[in-house]
Amino acid sequence: MNSPDKQSGVALITVMLIVALIAILATQMTARLQLQMQRTSNIGSNQQAYWYAMGAEAFAKSVLKKALEGSDKVTHLGQAWAQGETTFPVDFGEITGEITDLQSCFNLNALRSKDDENESRASDKKSPIRTAFEELLIAISIEDVGSFEAEYMADALTDWLDEDSSISSSGGAEDSDYASKEFPYLAANNYLASISELRVIEHFTTNVIEKLKDYACVLPDTNMNKININTIAQDKPEILVALLGISQNEASQALSARGEEGFASVDEFFSLSELAKAKIAPEKKQQFVVASEYFKLKTTASFNNSYFALNTIMKVDNKNNIGVISRIIGRE
Repeated sequence: MNSPDKQSGVALITVMLIVALIAILATQMTARLQLQMQRTSNIGSNQQAYWYAMGAEAFAKSVLKKALEGSDKVTHLGQAWAQGETTFPVDFGEITGEITDLQSCFNLNALRSKDDENESRASDKKSPIRTAFEELLIAISIEDVGSFEAEYMADALTDWLDEDSSISSSGGAEDSDYASKEFPYLAANNYLASISELRVIEHFTTNVIEKLKDYACVLPDTNMNKININTIAQDKPEILVALLGISQNEASQALSARGEEGFASVDEFFSLSELAKAKIAPEKKQQFVVASEYFKLKTTASFNNSYFALNTIMKVDNKNNIGVISRIIGRE
């Protein structure tokens, strides 16, 4: 028979084990509860940062609308929307936003051929836009990029954008080229959605993309390339060099000749002595406008320790109504 002392010792050990088990379970439950509470708090903060960003978008639309209403159909860098990056403090965070004109840069989607350009492509003639893109790559002085590399990149981008699966030229790439990679994929054969898409196109390196994104942009679902001469940055004369075939010095002088409110018309721009003596062809002049339709808002919103980045592309119609045509969440 077991003595009473031994029985009480076993009972004590059992009670201690039960208490230890309960303590472990309680600790785990407390930890899970704290994690769930933190997760709920993070979701709430992220949602608040999101709505801050959406509020910035609504505010940007009102700023654009007000600035363009009294502009007499001229868009220029002296207007309220073009004040650069601006930060506003809000409760438990801040909102940073910047509006840029998407017609102050080269639209990469312009290399997507129109139906009436198929004939010239079949006859091996480069379109003016294609030539301008190659000239832009050369003009912005990318390391190890000359005329040969620029032509190959233009070939690859043209094939990525066009509707068919035929290689356009020696530097082109289509489904068979991309499908043979270690991680295979197919050519889009459609418009670019973002300039970062260049990362998956043949011949485009990180160095090229980083340099090019300061001069090029993407207009969703359109190959329009109408450059606003009033909103080209003063330090980006290479855009005029590529599109007009003039020297960088002539391009810089032409941009310096803009007044505070820009040029009232395209004819006024091309009447400058720097450009008049260059004898620019009429078809090249048709690439320019003085009023813009497409704008981009880059927003970063924070609330507590949560951050939300939003890139919004807006289009202005002929009645100054502003619609959102694209939103990309995250930093580009």
